[in-house]
Parts: sequence; C-alpha cells; structure tokens
Amino acid sequence: MGFTVNQKFLSVILHRNSKSHHHRSLYPLFPTIKRKQRTYPISAVQSYHVEFQTLSDCKLGISRYPDFSYNAKGGRGTAAGSRVESPEESGEVGDIMVCFDVGTLYIPPLTIATTRFLGLPLPPLLRIQIVPEFLNGAVNRESGKVELDFRAKFWFSVGTVYKAPPLVVDTRLTSEKSEGSIREGNGERLNTDGRCKLVGVALVNPIGDLFMDSFLSLPTECLAVLNATLAITEAT
Repeated sequence: MGFTVNQKFLSVILHRNSKSHHHRSLYPLFPTIKRKQRTYPISAVQSYHVEFQTLSDCKLGISRYPDFSYNAKGGRGTAAGSRVESPEESGEVGDIMVCFDVGTLYIPPLTIATTRFLGLPLPPLLRIQIVPEFLNGAVNRESGKVELDFRAKFWFSVGTVYKAPPLVVDTRLTSEKSEGSIREGNGERLNTDGRCKLVGVALVNPIGDLFMDSFLSLPTECLAVLNATLAITEAT
C-alpha cells in the first residue's frame, strides 16, 4: 500500500513537463502576516549563553494539505543573549534577547527517515532541505514566554532529476498562539525543564516553478510546530 502511494507521488513529479511555461498570476489573495520588528541590544548588564535543540513529535503543514509528522530530533543552535533591564529597551523587562549564530543552526531535512505523511514515510528520493538564515528573539524565563523570529529556505528535490527553487519561510515562532487566514497553532511556554512548543504561521509566495506553484497552490500559508528545549546559562 505504502509503495503504491509513493510510486504515484514520484511519478507525478518525475513525469512533469520540464519545458518552461508562461502563465498569468491568478493566485488567491492572502493578507500579509504582520508582526512588530524587534531590535537587539548590543550590550547589557548580564550576558547569557543559550543552547537550542529541536525534538521529535513535530509537525509541518502547508496549504490545506494534512500536516507532515516530523521528527526534528538533533536540530540545534547556539546564541548569545542579553537581559532587558529597562522599559526603554526593545522587549519586556526580564526578557533575554537572543541572537543565534547562523553557522551553528541545523534543522534536520524532511526525508524518508524523519517524516511521514498520512501515516506513510516520504518516498525514498524525496528530500526537503531546511537552510536557516536567521533565528533571533526573546525568551523570558520568569513567564516562560518565547518569541523567535525565524527565516529559512526550504529546498525541495527528488534525487538528482529535479530541484525546485527554494520556498522562503519567514515567521515568528512563539509559545503563544500563531494565526493566519487558513492555518493556526497553539504553543506551550517554557517549563522548568527548559521544554517548550513553538508554533509559527507564514505566508509562502510563488517561486516561479509551474509545478510547485500549482502543486502547493502558492501563495498559501504554512505552519510549523516545533517541540524544543532552550538551555540558558550565564556567560562567564
């Protein structure tokens, strides 16, 4: 049963028309998902070292398709942090403003080993590589609230025969509620063990690839649900 579904899925991709097509943009309109931009203090009274790890039992969804079950265990990153000490600074008093070193950020790709769709593993040749571009935001250890601005490129490929232009995802991962026009999710605040659930809804724009734009009904919304840990220690 799983092999038949995978064969059909691959045949749609591998036998697509490889010629260029010119078509008019008749995309449905989505409102822009707005959020307040943050600034990050360069120095503060107290500095911190932050370690971020992603866990299993995560989800990724796009358009109106069912969500992918995604094991993100092994994802990681490190950040420098500084505590907000006055209302004049960006953020709330008590927030630790964190800025991750993009060179340390790693999020496991979506593959047959990490991802299932409708209970079945992804086809063997299908791979979605996630390349983070930034991860910055605020963590409040007292309230447990977490808000991290995240941007990444998602590279969809099938073996060596097909590689689409990247899908650009720009969202705010939050421990609160994230809501768009067709997608929404509820996060969970940081607990005493350093665990949290971060959710983020983002608008994904067309990428100029006829197959992907049509297959995913771009522009559309995507949803990320990440279980993670944040370990925060005072920098020495």
